[in-house]
Amino acid sequence: MNNPASGRLVLNHSTHIPGLIPVLERLTKVEGIQTITPGVIGRVKGHIPRMQLRVSVPIRGGFKVIVRQGKTVQEVFILTTLSQDKLEGAIAIALNK
Repeated sequence: MNNPASGRLVLNHSTHIPGLIPVLERLTKVEGIQTITPGVIGRVKGHIPRMQLRVSVPIRGGFKVIVRQGKTVQEVFILTTLSQDKLEGAIAIALNK
């Protein structure tokens, strides 16, 4: 019984930024989001205490989103029919729940 408005979360990596998966699961419930795929995880110099998701660049069929928390950065690919503004709004809601 999969909700037709529900997107798919692809868990192909064993490592994710702590707390990221629940946020992405909330995003899959947004109408217009088809697939969310977390990508490469890495280290950065700057320190961001709270998790931050920033829409980075358009990709074919959606957007690349950069997730940062602490000194960790992770790419997330979101395939969606939403505009960048609508996606940013959905991300803000998913982060605040």
